[in-house]
Amino acid sequence: MTRITQIIKEARDQGRLTALDYAHGIFDNFIELHGDRNFRDDGAVIGGIGWLGEQAVTVVGIQKGKNLQDNLSRNFGQPHPEGYRKALRLMKQAEKFGRPVVTFINTAGAYPGVGAEERGQGEAIARNLMEMSDLKVPIIAIIIGEGGSGGALALAVADKVWMLENSIYAVLSPEGFASILWKDGSRAMEAAELMKITSHELLNMDIVDKVIPEHGFSNGELLAQVKKEIQAELKELQALPLEELLEQRYQRFRKY
Repeated sequence: MTRITQIIKEARDQGRLTALDYAHGIFDNFIELHGDRNFRDDGAVIGGIGWLGEQAVTVVGIQKGKNLQDNLSRNFGQPHPEGYRKALRLMKQAEKFGRPVVTFINTAGAYPGVGAEERGQGEAIARNLMEMSDLKVPIIAIIIGEGGSGGALALAVADKVWMLENSIYAVLSPEGFASILWKDGSRAMEAAELMKITSHELLNMDIVDKVIPEHGFSNGELLAQVKKEIQAELKELQALPLEELLEQRYQRFRKY
């Protein structure tokens, strides 16, 4: 098994920590909130409020299941437009009350079904991109498994974008890339090598700002490490004047 194959396998492993695991494992008294106030609650997107020390934080994540039944209820971590609208509702609430935002991303991409398109999937993603670019509180986004396409980017317009060591982040899946480029989905691993989707490759290209090591850490140790990193980063981001925070976020994405 090649290194890239192993990384993709680990990124998609059903046993990985989920967004809810991070929410409950890092933040005290996490309370999940539901619904987009328009259509329904989307189980693929979780969000709520928790405490990091004395700091209230809004937490949003894309949730995959831990077994088949759970995955069915979570739509295998593929959000509908109401999921992105729920996320935006919570982020705007965070802006109103001055709470920083932390997102945990693990999705192969937004759900491409007919109903999702009828309810404005593209518009929901685009609105998140626009609103997050100017959200007046610090934002940290962490890729914890797969970061696929605009479905991931809709929660990743942040001041700092981090990746877990064995996660991937790309414009589309290797299978989709191979199918489009060569009309042969079986060449997915070959496509993955070309796409440069691993954490260290993206760090070298300045697409992400930090890689959090996983190898040799238990789940508890990993949660403790991520918590420590978030606390330190939020302290620095909250010390910045608002205009400087927003300008740095703007320049971060304009450089691409």
